[in-house]
Amino acid sequence: MKRQNKRHRKVRKCVEGPNFSGQHLLHNKRIIAEMIEIAEVRETDTIFEIGAGKGVLTLPLAEKAEKVLAVENDPGFIEVLRDKSRKHANITIIPRDIRETALPREAYSVVANIPYSITTAILGKLLDTPSALLQKALLMVEKGAAKRFTSTPVVNARILTWRMWFELKLVREVPRHFFSPPPRVDSALLRIRRRKQPLVPHNQHLRFRAMADYGLKHPRLPISEALLGIFTPPQIKHLVKNIAADRNSPICSLNEEQWATVFMTMLRHVEPFRWPKGSWKRK
Repeated sequence: MKRQNKRHRKVRKCVEGPNFSGQHLLHNKRIIAEMIEIAEVRETDTIFEIGAGKGVLTLPLAEKAEKVLAVENDPGFIEVLRDKSRKHANITIIPRDIRETALPREAYSVVANIPYSITTAILGKLLDTPSALLQKALLMVEKGAAKRFTSTPVVNARILTWRMWFELKLVREVPRHFFSPPPRVDSALLRIRRRKQPLVPHNQHLRFRAMADYGLKHPRLPISEALLGIFTPPQIKHLVKNIAADRNSPICSLNEEQWATVFMTMLRHVEPFRWPKGSWKRK
């Protein structure tokens, strides 16, 4: 216990001040090795690491990948990271807030212990535009967030939209004592993989999001009521038969493949003036 407290005090010396993002640093070597294994890092990979901290993931990633782009915004951590990475020519440190950082212009993967306070913003940056070049990701996040992103049924339109192009899975839970300082909640590894075959064409992502927003405005409404403003009653009759669903089931009970069929049916058989218009703003 004394040893752990000493470690926590040492970390706090580095992170005190206005630039500390609230990130919890991994110190368990076993979980670090496990993350790299689960991420299936290859020698040809470009790894985009978000919240590199003091480099506990950065350096092992550099041993496996072709190059590592390490994003870190805390000046104290940046100094430590630069010192540790001097002998690794394939590490590029990006001293910037991830929310203000451009994504790589080449195919890339993400392996990261991200700052929990901006989890949704980070996921949005990575997944809101499916035509971007992200191939896969393994993220350490709060367990509650991981469950929300992977839950069934899907009640959130933004998450549903992500899942048209990416498969999201909670791989394993991670106890809080694996971090310094320990977070107040347990964590989890969230794995993201680009679907080999997208359920909806990339160039339709804004139109799909508008339809998802419309359909999930009241997630517990029956399918026949939730979609009535888009489809006519006869169209709904054929639609529910086509997707093998009960018209009285809640709209949130539809899975990703059923939502894709609803969307493509809308494009093919519904006049454009009835299509929902997107009014959401990216956060």
